[in-house]
Amino acid sequence: MAKSKSINYKMQFLFRPGMWMSNAQLAGLTKQLRDVAATCFEEVPLYQCLVGTRDEFADKAISLAWRPDGALAGFCSMLLLRVDGVGEVVHLGLTCVRPDDRSAGLTHRLTRKALTGYMVRKKPVGKLWVTNCAAVLSSLGNVAMHFEGVYPSPDGPEAPTEVHRLIAQTVHEYYRDKIYIHKKAVFDEESFVFRGSVEETVFQKDEEDERYRHRIQELNSYYGRLMDFEKGDEVLQVGFCTVLTSIRHIWRKRPTHHDKPETASREIAA
Repeated sequence: MAKSKSINYKMQFLFRPGMWMSNAQLAGLTKQLRDVAATCFEEVPLYQCLVGTRDEFADKAISLAWRPDGALAGFCSMLLLRVDGVGEVVHLGLTCVRPDDRSAGLTHRLTRKALTGYMVRKKPVGKLWVTNCAAVLSSLGNVAMHFEGVYPSPDGPEAPTEVHRLIAQTVHEYYRDKIYIHKKAVFDEESFVFRGSVEETVFQKDEEDERYRHRIQELNSYYGRLMDFEKGDEVLQVGFCTVLTSIRHIWRKRPTHHDKPETASREIAA
């Protein structure tokens, strides 16, 4: 897989494609997205952009990485949420990368492309609030490291602010289906954990699976204490980024042979 590091990927950003693409274009895009997802999941979930409807593409910001031969190597699909009193919030969503294209920093590049593409168009100044809902320790750790004001986070605020609570409550009340949170899951308003969110689904993870652990053990321990993996718990993170955050994210150290390869998830992968 080392050869993937030398591939010159073509990066593309699509903003709310369900509002302007033709039916044929959406059908073709859906097939390509599902083909990538099929290399990452045992069963492709009917979730997010993989559903393929115009409505599901209408509230997404999507970045794509194309190989020189025209094949789609990976994608990052972010969900745009309306929160009264806050504005538009970006849910970090679903990221998938083909196995042959991992270990090339592609997940990082896809996330960066989607976030910067959105910020240039919609939020060049001020805070862009973001959410992430995950049982993947590497995902939770990366959000804690690379975004600001993240709750819950070992270096974030000790207690959620009113804005954190408002966003979390809106997700809990209105966006469960969009984010693949089970309708029977119980939301812990203090820890920001959805209890039983993904039990017996493709998104449930094994705490001991090294593929989904962060390289920093302290982050694994912090988030691991919040969840019961066997019951399918997930952590909801709420934080924000700015243009300066994006610049730091862009200049983040490139992965080395010591770093873990990327894996598919319903949020930022490792």
